[in-house]
Amino acid sequence: VQLQASGGGLVQAGDSLRLSCAASGRTFDRIPMGWFRQAPGMQREFVAAINLSGGSTYYADSVKGRFTISRDNAKNTVFLQMNSLKPEDTAVYYCAGSSRVLFATDIRDYDYWGQGTQVTVSS
Repeated sequence: VQLQASGGGLVQAGDSLRLSCAASGRTFDRIPMGWFRQAPGMQREFVAAINLSGGSTYYADSVKGRFTISRDNAKNTVFLQMNSLKPEDTAVYYCAGSSRVLFATDIRDYDYWGQGTQVTVSS
């Protein structure tokens, strides 16, 4: 599976962005997906995860209530809707998929990675 993230950009605090991650291949609906982010000088951190059907989601405390992960299996795409953005949300955002577990929040469970899309939030 190959993943292609898009939708990043430069926004002001309080604005919204919607990230998309398009997957190639015919097994997307069998792959739990997640979003991670990495700020300069920091380790890559978990943001959100979604199960195969989209019926279960999980979020990092730092984004809970502001971000929403969703997926459209018919379009092989996973989304991250980001509202009320803060400067501390500035990072490169990566989508990821797992062939190892049915629902993954641990970065070690992910083995498919997109190339990342930059999100910059100015104050």
